Amino acid sequence: MLFTYTSINDHGDQKKGTIEALNKDVAVSALQRRGLVVSSVEEAGKTSIFEYKIKFFTRIKNNDIVILSRQIATLFEAKVSALRVFRLLAGEVDRPMLAQILSDVADDLQEGSSISKALAQHPEAFSIFYSNMVRAGEESGKLDETFIYLADYLDRVYETSSKVRSAMIYPAFVIFTFVAVMALMLTTVIPGLAEMLIEGGQEIPFYTKIVIGMSNFMVHFGLFLLIIFCVGGIALWKYSLTEKGKLAFDRVKLKVPVAGKLFKILYISRLADNMNTTLSSGIPMLQSVEITASVIGNKVYENILKEVYEAIKGGSSMSEALSGYEEIPSILIAMIRVGEETGELGHILKILATFYEREVRNAVDSLVSLIEPLLIIMLGAGVGFLLAAVLIPIYDVATGIS
Repeated sequence: MLFTYTSINDHGDQKKGTIEALNKDVAVSALQRRGLVVSSVEEAGKTSIFEYKIKFFTRIKNNDIVILSRQIATLFEAKVSALRVFRLLAGEVDRPMLAQILSDVADDLQEGSSISKALAQHPEAFSIFYSNMVRAGEESGKLDETFIYLADYLDRVYETSSKVRSAMIYPAFVIFTFVAVMALMLTTVIPGLAEMLIEGGQEIPFYTKIVIGMSNFMVHFGLFLLIIFCVGGIALWKYSLTEKGKLAFDRVKLKVPVAGKLFKILYISRLADNMNTTLSSGIPMLQSVEITASVIGNKVYENILKEVYEAIKGGSSMSEALSGYEEIPSILIAMIRVGEETGELGHILKILATFYEREVRNAVDSLVSLIEPLLIIMLGAGVGFLLAAVLIPIYDVATGIS
């Protein structure tokens, strides 16, 4: 959840910013841990469609942060001061929005802020996970290694997410093509052929009557149907921007046949990878769960982790807190329990993250190999049925005449 806040510095000047947190209390606590004197914290207002479009086209891409992280690491290795690093990069990046953010970070550093605190002021570019990892790097004195690791981590996340998106894009494209071809045939090709059949005076088969009826409906009401679909699509899109809408759509994603299993593996992989990364960096368990909840990318799992956060806060172990959720595999819970008992939780989570990352790749490959021939068969069968329903009667008429 995104909150806007106002803080007061030592000189009495006000500064506004945004922060992502589970709730308002957690947001206040997180701000206070940064050493800020908080005067107000409010939930961010709803974004209008116009504002959403602007943010969509100007948003900072994952690849921008990957490249930026590698550049920062290189400059730190060269012993360039933090202030100069961000001043230099602010003048080099191509995206105006990112350049402004880096300039703001440099201003904060000049005023005495730490790098992690300065980065945390800009969650639109640097996630809670990112700023907390930088803070761990500051405490350990290994900032250059931290930025390299962050770049590698973001690369892994981007590669996995891209693979899943690619697997979803292909079926969507084929289905769209199928619908477009069927609509085109029903509105342009079939009416002319149907007219020939009707003029021939021969009895029309039942299946051909169905196709002609579909064609008549599309010709007379196709535009109306298209408008309904467009309005419905816009309404669903707006609903998906709300908290309830996100939760509903994320639930549907997990229940879709075949693809739902892929999404579950993806989110479990992300959970294990984030928890391993944060715990290995010395970040406390509670904060690790909070960070993971904010970056996992699915409302269902985010709500589970919020409940896990409260359970651990109440004294439960992580394995106990995760038990009872059908979305969490029993093998994950059992492995985490072993890690807790042996004191090797970070190592166990690393093994789980590697395992589930491999499972994501295998699931994507299996999904593509399964869906590709099915969709091609569906497309061919649909078009073939339409043509056969009209051409067979025409052939009968032609042979009868001859």
